[in-house]
Amino acid sequence: MDWVKVNTDNASMGNPGVAEADGLIRDEDDQWLTGFGQKIGIATSVIAELWGVLFGLEEEWHLGFRCVVLEMDSLMVQDLISIRGPNAPQLATLFILLSQIDQSNYLLIRESQRDMTDLFTPYKLGNFNLSHRIVLAPMTRCRAMNGIPSAAHVEYYTQRTTPGGLLITEGTLISDTAAGFPQTPGIYTEEQVEAWKEVVDSVHAKGGFIFCQLWHVGRASHTVYQPGGNAPISSTNKGISDKWEIIMPDGSLGPLSQPRALKTSEIPHVIEDYRQAAINANRAGFDGVEIHGAHGYLIDQFLKDVINDRTDEYGGSIENRCRFLMEIVQAVVAVAGVGRVGVRISPAIDHMDAMDSDPLNLGLAVIERLNALQEQLGLKLAYLHVTQPRFTVAGTKNLGEGGEEAKLMRAWRRAYQGTFMSSGGYTRELGMKDVVNGDADLISYGRLFISNPDLVFRFKINAPLNEYNRGTFYTSDPVIGYTDYPFLRE
Repeated sequence: MDWVKVNTDNASMGNPGVAEADGLIRDEDDQWLTGFGQKIGIATSVIAELWGVLFGLEEEWHLGFRCVVLEMDSLMVQDLISIRGPNAPQLATLFILLSQIDQSNYLLIRESQRDMTDLFTPYKLGNFNLSHRIVLAPMTRCRAMNGIPSAAHVEYYTQRTTPGGLLITEGTLISDTAAGFPQTPGIYTEEQVEAWKEVVDSVHAKGGFIFCQLWHVGRASHTVYQPGGNAPISSTNKGISDKWEIIMPDGSLGPLSQPRALKTSEIPHVIEDYRQAAINANRAGFDGVEIHGAHGYLIDQFLKDVINDRTDEYGGSIENRCRFLMEIVQAVVAVAGVGRVGVRISPAIDHMDAMDSDPLNLGLAVIERLNALQEQLGLKLAYLHVTQPRFTVAGTKNLGEGGEEAKLMRAWRRAYQGTFMSSGGYTRELGMKDVVNGDADLISYGRLFISNPDLVFRFKINAPLNEYNRGTFYTSDPVIGYTDYPFLRE
């Protein structure tokens, strides 16, 4: 949508009124094509400040009509068209004020060309100048023998590094109770920290940036992975249903173990594990960390009301269910630094039975509290990383781009005050579309990045992609399915 024409004849400032809005698209011959007609309710409230969205105000003639032309960014145009965005009432009021001042027949809203971005538009992420918006998503690969990154990790991450590109590591264990997969790396011992330094140094030498994803699986585990064969910890004593299985140390699939609910007095110790892991990530040279609060793992087990049945201050109300994550965020930002912590959530994903009765409002509640931490305490985050509702572990559901899933993501995107990263089943075209439309600032790619170490280059020239081999996603081979995918230019 390039233009929106607002006829202000029926609107008045003295009383609430109605203005007719016609969505119009201009064709190559400068003719107007009617797109739709809607009613915009005009509120008589004071106009809120619209920071950074109004780029120009000028007078033009169109088809014989004298017009005031207002230039704004794409999100504001979408707010006006949908009549759902948080800025729609203020925009409508602004139109009336301008029409009274200028006595013009029409106001034309032009989508600014200055904010037209795509996957290859540079992006300022805090102190990091990204050269593009394609991010390596965190993906468990099960190649870390004894929990220690190896030379294969150095090669794997370096292969996928581009100058000015952002990588997020696979889930990295914060403690010896955090594991639920075989051969996953940790960041809680000195040997692990030293091994990660080699990965980080190699990425930096190639001009890239790398964040370490801090991970605790919670109840998504088995006693074989727990120290002393103890039960996995969680927000609850409820186990995960039999429809889910876990990868055992020998590569076979097995049942998940019954968890035990953390005592209230134990929770500060887990938060301390996150804090210490962030300190260790700093020591390893990482540019930042991502807190994994998604996909049915420990933090998600506190957030989701279908799982969390606690009666203490960490359960019950949505405020209480968010408390664990917020305390982790505060502890981690305090040591990792402002602008160096990302948070990943998946309010609408049911992986490992992690369901919520109201995913929209769960996401909004988390975002509201993250916004408050940033505004009130100055704990500026690097980004919020949200998994698309269309994503499943087994694949992607073709639910359509205009369904309820898209509405959820747009609501969360507009609510969050900061960099918004989206992930889950993206193609080049879907990623381009979401960035161009302002639905995301950054797009993280997983499986396509596994099989295409030069994914950024292939996307840039729209080249064919290597197909991935799902059978090698979680195997232990340090080469096959890990570092042996071919580059386009070899």
